[in-house]
Amino acid sequence: MIRTALRILLAAFYGFAGYMHIAQPTPFLSIMPAAIPFPEAIVFWTGIAEILGAIALIQPFSPALRRAGGIGLALYALCVWPANINHFVMDMAREDQGLGLGYHIPRMIAQPFIIWWALWAGEVPLRRKASNA
Repeated sequence: MIRTALRILLAAFYGFAGYMHIAQPTPFLSIMPAAIPFPEAIVFWTGIAEILGAIALIQPFSPALRRAGGIGLALYALCVWPANINHFVMDMAREDQGLGLGYHIPRMIAQPFIIWWALWAGEVPLRRKASNA
């Protein structure tokens, strides 16, 4: 029951974030590291990836698809971490410090938790079961 509720919450978060990547890409483009090629395409396709991951995570019919969604969203969270770090560095370099440490420190700490949450919500086995040898 708790896992289902938290899976729905995570899927809603990723579905909304994916929609925002497509509908309002400017904030995401503004934190993209300069070394990343084709930033507009990357923001668009990451939005698509978030939406597809959310659908896979929330659908009730296929545990394998749910696991794939959890793995995909965990990998996504890992891959966008450099953009989050870039945002942190850019904000701290601003005279007004942008969103400030009160936003960025919890955001950096939350990233590993978000990765774990996607795996847990997707019911991805996080450790091997002991064999009875």
